[in-house]
Amino acid sequence: MGDATERGPLSDTEFWRTRAEELQTALDSRVVIEQAKGVLAQRFGCGPPAAFEILRRNARSSRRSIHELAAEIVQSASTTLKNDPIFEGDERQGETDGQ
Repeated sequence: MGDATERGPLSDTEFWRTRAEELQTALDSRVVIEQAKGVLAQRFGCGPPAAFEILRRNARSSRRSIHELAAEIVQSASTTLKNDPIFEGDERQGETDGQ
């Protein structure tokens, strides 16, 4: 009964408020990533899966979060990322030859 007493209505409200804020942050991050995918797809002439792979690989190689790099891409007029050669001329746009 200690848990029920300690978790009053105010605690439940605060829990759900915190949860909603976390979900909003995740959604905002996803929006920026989707925008960056569009920018990269246009700049490199590839599809969204390949654009995400370019974003992911560049974030990883520069030890940055995908969100941080995506925000920079969306705000910049040019892209200094390298286009991963695996996608050049690849009609599958994002698939790899791992088989």
